[in-house]
Amino acid sequence: MEIELRKGYSKENTYFCSSKLTPMQNTDFAPQIAQKLNLAAHHVGNVIRLLDEGATIPFIARYRKEMTGTMNEENVAAVQHRLEQLTELQKRKESVIASIREQEKLTPELEQKILNAKTLQEVEDLYLPYKPKRRTRAAIAREKGLEPLAAQIMAQNVDFVDRLAARYVNAGKGVNDVEEALQGAKDIMAEWVSENINGRNRIRKIFHLQGDISSAVVKGKEDEGKTYQQYFDFREPISQAPSHRLLALFRAEEEGMLKVKIKVDDDFVLGSLESIFLKNDNASSELVREAIADSWKRLLEPSIETEIRNYYKEKADETAIRVFAENLKQLLLAAPMGQKRVLAIDPGFRTGCKVVVLSETGALLHNETIYPHPPKSDTVGATRKIKSLMDAYRIKVIAIGNGTAGRETEDFIRSIKFDRDLMAVMVSESGASVYSASKIARDEFPDYDITVRGAVSIGRRLMDPLAELVKIDKLGESLDQTVVSCVNAVGVELNTASQQLLSYVSGVGPTLASNIITYREEHGGFKSRKQLHEVPRLGDKAFEQCAGFLRIHNGDNPLDQSAVHPESYHIVEKMAKKLNVKVKDLIGNKELIAKIKPEEFVEKDFGLETINDILSELDKPGRDPRKTFEAFEFDKNIRTINDLRVGMNLNGIVTNITAFGAFVDIGVHQDGLVHISQMADHYIKDPNEVVHLNQKVKVKVLEVDVNRNRISLTMKL
Repeated sequence: MEIELRKGYSKENTYFCSSKLTPMQNTDFAPQIAQKLNLAAHHVGNVIRLLDEGATIPFIARYRKEMTGTMNEENVAAVQHRLEQLTELQKRKESVIASIREQEKLTPELEQKILNAKTLQEVEDLYLPYKPKRRTRAAIAREKGLEPLAAQIMAQNVDFVDRLAARYVNAGKGVNDVEEALQGAKDIMAEWVSENINGRNRIRKIFHLQGDISSAVVKGKEDEGKTYQQYFDFREPISQAPSHRLLALFRAEEEGMLKVKIKVDDDFVLGSLESIFLKNDNASSELVREAIADSWKRLLEPSIETEIRNYYKEKADETAIRVFAENLKQLLLAAPMGQKRVLAIDPGFRTGCKVVVLSETGALLHNETIYPHPPKSDTVGATRKIKSLMDAYRIKVIAIGNGTAGRETEDFIRSIKFDRDLMAVMVSESGASVYSASKIARDEFPDYDITVRGAVSIGRRLMDPLAELVKIDKLGESLDQTVVSCVNAVGVELNTASQQLLSYVSGVGPTLASNIITYREEHGGFKSRKQLHEVPRLGDKAFEQCAGFLRIHNGDNPLDQSAVHPESYHIVEKMAKKLNVKVKDLIGNKELIAKIKPEEFVEKDFGLETINDILSELDKPGRDPRKTFEAFEFDKNIRTINDLRVGMNLNGIVTNITAFGAFVDIGVHQDGLVHISQMADHYIKDPNEVVHLNQKVKVKVLEVDVNRNRISLTMKL
């Protein structure tokens, strides 16, 4: 069913879920999601509809503000995430009900319980007694006809259990004596105990409130697992363990270095279970008590421990991804240096320093190798080559990789006496080797080796970190939405963007990105956004989603260089007509823009929020949200960890932010840690409150451990 994006919606009639769901799933999720996220239900309903129709999160947040009540990208993403959860829950309910019905065991009461379940865990608990199982001890006992015996004992009204069990001795069914009959009954009762929802919930609560996570080194792995030495004999309440510690423990276990357990007090658990199942004090009750103990050790403990592990692992992963996403966002939105000719150097000792020259658009113009360091130490020849390249290509900036020989190369460059002022900047090499070895790099530079590609990446990430870093596959695997958000927040130049950068634009993707590049090469670039309609397979929906995020500078329409969406061009034309000027006269003209009254241009589908966004864009068309680039220098007297002394004040750059603090590069090839307690004079919950990635900071050395290669720093100077 096709529904126009901007027409026919109202506050009274906008609740519905994805039309892609099956009839049973075609449930109104908007009120549930709205209540959960504290949002207006009609706005949530509109978001659901837009998502169903193929709108992207950046597009919805940027260009459908009236429909969403000005939700930001985080809100829209939260709606999408909750919608996916509820849809999966509904699908699982449908599957479980179908399975139980097929077994002819579905009652109206059970069906209603499943339909009313609020979580997947509830659904799975209800399904557990009916879930097809492998041939368990309880199943074998049932085959022997012992279920009635188990039921009589579970009722705990019989004292003479041996006499009762004797009735079920049947060699033909494999029950040879009373002992075997009673054991079979206990196996069945143990399974009943393990499948009891009340009991499972109590044990889960005990694990959360009282559970300890412990670890011990695997015998014989003491040396190999030295990295995890602090966890060789470790115990901590699971509810208090920070996410980074849990992930370290689970990682060490996966690597075979540690044995990790989550334990609760057995006696306390057994007492809690007995309070549910024991109803009397007789011989039957004693057998039930034995069945409870067996159920706990054999069935419940391993099952619930796995659940609890998964629960805390998932929470830890979510925290880690959240931290990584914030780091990635800051990395991608680092200040670009802009379009300048760059000489980039990938430093090295024995193999020399690979030097490349890049044009203002990042094209490779020249490459060669210099050997200013040992063993060759050809500083004279290297100096001559660098000077020659600087003059021949009118270089403005030198980018130097911060890896091996980075500081030495920086010193060498700064020792050269140039005839004009030049900027030399250290650039993080993180990910450069991943890119240089990738298919993307091979396709772009088929005739050059991996070292040339690495140097190119270093130079380009100084010019525009976002455009270069999206080429690194490892950044995008689990954090696509962060990359998409950053790319669309900045906007993309249609005539110069790489295929990788274009693929992250709202509504584009890899196939259309490739088609855009092909069209661009065949037609000598785009003169207007309208030409996007001529790109193969780029239809009206894709155009709607991507056009506002693609920029064309010096094109036919001055609005094409802005974030004003083509669907709103007619509004700008009305503004210009009202002031008796041309559209191009409005752009960047604060005096003219100040004369415009936003309320005069509100239309049915374009509210005040959209009009104000348009005026903001006209004021600063295509504005880049990233900060202005600033150069940075480390202390020239500090080169290795051995040069550090407690109490030194140093310049540093934040390279990584974690839940427990931030790592800072101080120029000694080993980042120092500023623990969260050392980041401010007041209490902070999140390091991101104080620092951001690539931030220039002042730090003091607190402690230096040369043997363990660890540096402790403080920002409390």
